Amino acid sequence: MRLFRIAGKSVAISAALFAVGLLAGGPLSASDPAVVVTPAQVELSGNFARAQLLVARAGADGSATQRSDDLTTQATYATSNATIVTVSESGQLLAVGNGEAKVTATVNESRVEVPVTVRGVTENPHVGFSESIRPILNKAGCAMAACHAAQHGKGGFKLSVFGFEPDKDRDAMARESLARRISLVEPERSLLLLKPTMQTPHGGGKRLEKGSVDYQILLGWIAAGTPAPKKDDPEVVKLTVTPPMRVGQAGLTQQLRVVADYSNGTSRDVTASARYDSLDDGVVTVSTSGYVTAIGKGQAAVMVRYEGQAAISLLVMPYADRVELTGWQSNNFIDDLAATKFRELGIEPSPLGDDATFIRRAYLDAIGTLPTPEETTAFLASADSNKRTRLVDRLLGISADPAENTFNDAYAAWWSLKWSDLLRNNSADLGEQGMWAMHNWIRQSLLANKPFDKFVRE
Repeated sequence: MRLFRIAGKSVAISAALFAVGLLAGGPLSASDPAVVVTPAQVELSGNFARAQLLVARAGADGSATQRSDDLTTQATYATSNATIVTVSESGQLLAVGNGEAKVTATVNESRVEVPVTVRGVTENPHVGFSESIRPILNKAGCAMAACHAAQHGKGGFKLSVFGFEPDKDRDAMARESLARRISLVEPERSLLLLKPTMQTPHGGGKRLEKGSVDYQILLGWIAAGTPAPKKDDPEVVKLTVTPPMRVGQAGLTQQLRVVADYSNGTSRDVTASARYDSLDDGVVTVSTSGYVTAIGKGQAAVMVRYEGQAAISLLVMPYADRVELTGWQSNNFIDDLAATKFRELGIEPSPLGDDATFIRRAYLDAIGTLPTPEETTAFLASADSNKRTRLVDRLLGISADPAENTFNDAYAAWWSLKWSDLLRNNSADLGEQGMWAMHNWIRQSLLANKPFDKFVRE
């Protein structure tokens, strides 16, 4: 986001401003205070249920704060009963059998026990298509437009984009091509398992580890007769990412935890099944398991997606520990937000620019091109004390006099490109027709000055 000052005011050419983050500390030593584990207790329901533990340095009040270092990968884990729950080196729990157990997380001399209750594990597990199979297809990239969700599918196998048509997807997997993709007699010999694990040639490469939890889920679904999705299957209505915000120095790491809330009032840890994307690979990277590494300074978000819902975790690596904002004066709420962000990022804002600097920046930011010599000369010669505000209104197409809104096409064209980049609108993912359809919709929305809340909902 670029900010520039107009006669004591700030204008933001951006869809949103992010909230304030907090600074992280250094590595843990044996003399540091206790650690805290999130969640404090875990309930796992059903076969293959998983949950991610987060281990962090405890704050002054004994709880985790946004200043807390992430110690998840530094901790060692142990389970009191591996026949009930197991725990991986990264702190991921897996339901094995019904009962109660304790998982211990240890960092140096600090040790925390997490009670775990497991229910609903059966010898012949029920594996729902909407709840369990569709997330695997999305996570592995099978239901993307560049793979089997392409216009004509891949290799004669077609899925819907992001699994939007679960009934058709289930039929494509279990019934089409004379049901050759599954084997109810020998489920482990099903093409749905052999191809993504590369036990037989697969044009899409390896997408699944043989013996992994996702592999076992698919195997269980096939063994159960490939049950179809139900009309009343609960839907995900909200995602919660922990932590929602983290600030520290370049090199910090953070394991994310994701919980999905469903329409029937239940919630479930879906960390292992969610998709993760860094919105700025030059600042942070993220693994397929939600492990974030900050590789640069600045601000970036990690987008988390699961079953049609999305959330972000914001990471900020400031350029300086403290800034003074010399001469700064807030004249509106945007100025207040900007000042907070400058302090958070550790950046001293530039002083107010002269008129020649302002008109150049305003044109480049708003419509992506330079003003003509005539426009520049007229602007510099104007004695109107409100000329900066009027110029921005003209560039954005929001002048009170419609005759002054002469830059609408240029504004819409420039910001269509920016929004297409942000939304990753490209032919590789959406196909040629899909890419142009989305680009044209964005452009028409900008030309109509559609409110951003309506734009986002649509």
